[in-house]
Amino acid sequence: MNDTAYAVHQTARPSGFPSAADFAFVGTPVPSPTPGTALVENLLLSVDPYHRGLMDGGEGGFELHTPLEGRSVGRVVASRDPGLREGDLVFHRAGWRTHALVTAGVDGTRRIRAHEGVPLEAYLSVLGGTGLTAYAALTRTAALREGEDVYVSSAAGGVGTAAGHIARLLGARRVIGSAGSPEKVRHLTERLGFDAAFDYHDGPVGELLAAAAPDGIDVYVDNVGGDHLAGAIDVLREYGRIAWVGAISTYNGDRAPAAPRNLFEIVHKSLRLEGVLVRNHTNLQEELEEFLVPHLQSGRVSTDTAVVQGFDRTVEAFLGMLHGENLGKTLVRTGI
Repeated sequence: MNDTAYAVHQTARPSGFPSAADFAFVGTPVPSPTPGTALVENLLLSVDPYHRGLMDGGEGGFELHTPLEGRSVGRVVASRDPGLREGDLVFHRAGWRTHALVTAGVDGTRRIRAHEGVPLEAYLSVLGGTGLTAYAALTRTAALREGEDVYVSSAAGGVGTAAGHIARLLGARRVIGSAGSPEKVRHLTERLGFDAAFDYHDGPVGELLAAAAPDGIDVYVDNVGGDHLAGAIDVLREYGRIAWVGAISTYNGDRAPAAPRNLFEIVHKSLRLEGVLVRNHTNLQEELEEFLVPHLQSGRVSTDTAVVQGFDRTVEAFLGMLHGENLGKTLVRTGI
């Protein structure tokens, strides 16, 4: 084990898109576990769109000059926690660092149930927070029914790819996605099995969606907000449902409207719009694994990850994800 632990600190509040100058890599001695804690060497780190909002500070936001946090998978190398043994693989939220002290059952820390034939990357993608978000959005928030039509924005990202897989497995009639480049559109239709997809740069989102779904849609999984939400409201059928996961179009100070221009259509069409916070659905983790693991083992579902090698590239991976350079869920392999 290395003698030095490294962590990413945020050193400044971003103005618009963050830059590498807003962060620093800081080394400290590797900590020793205290009673009730275990020392974990992190193997995989997750970088996510929601991190950008926390970087603005305020209530619940990141503090400056302290290690950033995020989902991670690591291995226990020393333990004084009776719930964790040396060698255990652990999911926890003290990421963006090479080593962490964790306690079983605190802040979502849990031992990973290893499944034969399932790669480690799955536990931070389709079996991790992104997959759990998509599963909760479709099964609880939107209550997707067999034979319904689904639209997913930012469909080539982590939650989007998971939502596409899960919607298909739940019996959706058609799954439609939008993304930010022709390459991503081809990836959705040729590799991930979306029935239709479009590049939102090609015109008004509502018009592009209406062309892709001329009979309308029943469910919208929203990762973008802004004009994507407005366009989906136009195309949703009566009694349609919107599972609002995120609004990446607004995360970097972009001037998106506070509410869609057509918000009152929610009344006219008897639509339902509900936000999705994954922390409210952690009780579904076992159900998610029972649902998806057989399909991961058979190859019907893939992990859909973009893995960046090296802890020293964590900030680079995060910035690339914000700029839409990834296909699937962005992860960092620490190299430990």
